[in-house]
Amino acid sequence: MTDNKQHDKKKAIRDWWADAPMTYAEDHGHVEYRLPDGSMERVEIGTRRFYELADYVFFRWNEPLHDVTGKFGRIFDYERFRGKKVLEIGCGMGCMASQWASHGANITAIDLNPVAIEKTTRRFELFGLKGDIREVDAETLPFADATFDLVYSWGVIHHTPGIEQAAREIFRVLKPGGRLALMLYNRDSVLYKYFVSYQEGVLNLERQFLDELGLASRYGDGGRQEGNPHTWPVTDEEVRRELLPMCENVSIKVLGTDVPEALNTWFPRLGQRLPLSWRKALARRWGWSLWITGDKAA
Repeated sequence: MTDNKQHDKKKAIRDWWADAPMTYAEDHGHVEYRLPDGSMERVEIGTRRFYELADYVFFRWNEPLHDVTGKFGRIFDYERFRGKKVLEIGCGMGCMASQWASHGANITAIDLNPVAIEKTTRRFELFGLKGDIREVDAETLPFADATFDLVYSWGVIHHTPGIEQAAREIFRVLKPGGRLALMLYNRDSVLYKYFVSYQEGVLNLERQFLDELGLASRYGDGGRQEGNPHTWPVTDEEVRRELLPMCENVSIKVLGTDVPEALNTWFPRLGQRLPLSWRKALARRWGWSLWITGDKAA
């Protein structure tokens, strides 16, 4: 990709996410939320109530990842990194960064999208949290080598056209003995294989107009709004061979909280009717998210 095309693509990505930030509302980028009693509530973005409702939805989506140590405690070792330098790549509205700050980490949160930076900064102010929040491109991190003890990203770097460069930058700023953790979309998932590639690509004839990247982008985040400029889910093999060959102890787990709802589209409440053991097995094999961890040699 030429420099001009790269610049134009990055600008399109930045602008799209600024116009449709990750609010976790009923529709992507909007601020109407369904409450537990079924009623709807519309809020103003950047208010305390907005953060409370956005967090409520995000936490509910990821319920299996929480434990007694906190939200996402099953995947984040808050105690290990207390007082340590932690970097989040793509902070969105600041939900995860705020968890690290409240658990005593020295958190730095970055995003390409200026709205994300503005709203994460506002969240930290409202809730009395400390953090270094900056507008930064993940492919060109402005940090010295070996700066952070942990670098993580939740569903972000598959949206950058230079995903391999972003992975190299993450590794560069990681301290020897440090850990990286990434959630990336899974191209071997039921959501991609059936709902995107087969249903949209084949049955709805979208392959006449879109390649695989176009399909993934249009029917990934923001699918109801014709998708976003760039989404490229990865495979286990690509992670090990192309993104993180420099890491030690690479572990890849499939997270499948989306699978029950996907099954419900085939048959009403199918996802709830199946035995729990079946649901877990399907989720571990066909989930939309890969949770990837790796270490930098000490």
